[in-house]
Amino acid sequence: MPELQTEPPMTQRGAAETTVQNPNVDAHAQWKPRVNPWLIAATVALAAFMEVLDTSIANVALPHIAGSLGASTDQSTWVLTSYLVSNAIVLPLGGWASSLMGRRNFFVFCITVFTIASFLCGAAPTLPMLLVFRVIQGAGGGGMQPMAQAIMADSFEPHKRGQAFALYGLVAVLAPSIGPTLGGWITDNYTWRWIFFINIPVGILAFILVTRLVEDPPWIKPDKSKLRHMDYMGLAFLTIAMGGMQIMLDKGEENDWFASGFIRFFAFLFVAGIIGLVVWEWRQKDPLINLKLFRFKNFAICCLLMMLVGGVLNANTVLQPQFMQELLGYTATTAGLALTAGGIALVIVMPLAGFATGKISARTLAVVGFIMFIVTFRYAAYVSNLQMSFSQASWLRVIQMLPLPFCFISITNAAYVGMPKEESNQVAGLINFVRNLGGSILIAITSAQVTSRAMWHQQHLQSAMQSGSNAFTQHQQALTGFFSGSVGAANGATMAIASIYNQLNQQAQMQGYQDVYMELSWMSFGLVFLAFLLSKNRPGQGPGAGAMH
Repeated sequence: MPELQTEPPMTQRGAAETTVQNPNVDAHAQWKPRVNPWLIAATVALAAFMEVLDTSIANVALPHIAGSLGASTDQSTWVLTSYLVSNAIVLPLGGWASSLMGRRNFFVFCITVFTIASFLCGAAPTLPMLLVFRVIQGAGGGGMQPMAQAIMADSFEPHKRGQAFALYGLVAVLAPSIGPTLGGWITDNYTWRWIFFINIPVGILAFILVTRLVEDPPWIKPDKSKLRHMDYMGLAFLTIAMGGMQIMLDKGEENDWFASGFIRFFAFLFVAGIIGLVVWEWRQKDPLINLKLFRFKNFAICCLLMMLVGGVLNANTVLQPQFMQELLGYTATTAGLALTAGGIALVIVMPLAGFATGKISARTLAVVGFIMFIVTFRYAAYVSNLQMSFSQASWLRVIQMLPLPFCFISITNAAYVGMPKEESNQVAGLINFVRNLGGSILIAITSAQVTSRAMWHQQHLQSAMQSGSNAFTQHQQALTGFFSGSVGAANGATMAIASIYNQLNQQAQMQGYQDVYMELSWMSFGLVFLAFLLSKNRPGQGPGAGAMH
């Protein structure tokens, strides 16, 4: 067999192939950034913090914006909605955009767009102009979160990745918590325009640092042909779905939900857009969003868990200050100060949780975190009453923050386990997308549920306001006597009834919040069971290791 003699022996041929193939494989496997990865992490975290902060910093300034630009308060809420819709559409596009122009270039582009748009928002002379600039700002910000996370994931070795995600988790959790406080302070002491102007120096600094410190790994190479083959239908379906969902959630309670044709129309757009997106993207050879990643069991479960964790985080950030302002009479600044202790607790616990991910499996940490959620929400239901002190409110916020690092970091870490390195951009984009999606959904649901439960309790309590009730009669007579001394007997009786009704409404509202906290605790039981479905990875395991379908 002469042809066999022309080939080298099997061992020699294998060695020859190894010498040819291994350099690229080794270059990918052993690649490390040329600067300290913690410098890179701090740099991208700075940009991400600026962006996440803008999702909540304008909330308390809406009345000032409306008054300054001659708009109604209802119209000013579109300042939030326009940003969130644009942000939600761009979040999943990070994978495609980074493959088109390179991840670092896309990150720098997003910082540039966000910073310029921030200046334009601050200088906007009319509300329509402000909304246009907010859309542009949201588009720039939408690419920054997933790219920051993906850059961190690739800059650190797998066993150190949890510590890096601790820094990112601090950004993702702390920024929306302090946003309303910072926005209120700036608005009260300066003008609402500085809410946007403060992004300019931060954006310039982030631009300089990213261009100098961040580089793309060898497996990420720009491919300009992606522009010619862009999935425009996928983008259209995504835009319709996210626009419909955000408007439905933002305006649902105001328009009595599905009793309104306006809400039903946008609900239809949301459902139709989602169905079209899934069917279209699943069939595409080069999709805008790689939905086939959901065939990885761990990744699919992590997305569901992260959606619920994001929902809990954002709902908590709205519920507690709202409770303090509506029922305890706190100002926006005072309510924000009550949340400060929770931020300090996060700074302490986040690094500990990041260190723990290198020693303990993600599944175990997630289960522990969700059990802590159960305890936290039950405690919140117990302590949230009309006699709650500032100290109790501060401690409640601390307790609410403690589970988040363990849940956030462990789920983020587990999402990358078993995934190809080339998909890290898609993984980051989808994880951030579902977190924001969960936030929007749970904020709307919990706010509506507080109102619904308060109305139920109001009706229940009103049944006790009968003339035949001894307790009601005695309380009414005591108040009538108290008011009569200053306004006369007739007016005193009227004021007594008004005072009792006001107390009833406050009690009903308080019980509505307590009910929602209990409902969140029951939801946390479900999260514990879901966490047990995660595969028990080896601590420090990273992309490509032990793929789990």
